[in-house]
Amino acid sequence: EVTLVESGGGSVLAGGSLSLSCLISGYAYRSAYMAWFRQAPGKEREAVAYVNIDGGSTYCTDSLKGRFTISHDTAKNTTYLQMNSLKPEDTAMYYCAIRPYGGTCRADGYYYWGRGTQVTVSS
Repeated sequence: EVTLVESGGGSVLAGGSLSLSCLISGYAYRSAYMAWFRQAPGKEREAVAYVNIDGGSTYCTDSLKGRFTISHDTAKNTTYLQMNSLKPEDTAMYYCAIRPYGGTCRADGYYYWGRGTQVTVSS
């Protein structure tokens, strides 16, 4: 069984930083693309970025590039999202997801999902 467990969320003041982690277990494919999505109340799920196991990354939302950094540690089976200069509009539930072939910014392209970790940024 494939499981993804996010951690690292919390409440911070605007301008602060958080580092999210996604621990992946039970995944047996040789290829993998890991993504971070977020969903604010009343809004659609939004892709943040995805990364492959070789470290190649793509940012799905241009406005986040430069503040957010996605990475993956194969030895630890963990995908990270470093978030700096956080803004109140970054408040959302953050989810990680994984698929075996080809990265995409479409949520419906991912096979497995975590339950999410809440990020709240106050002004």
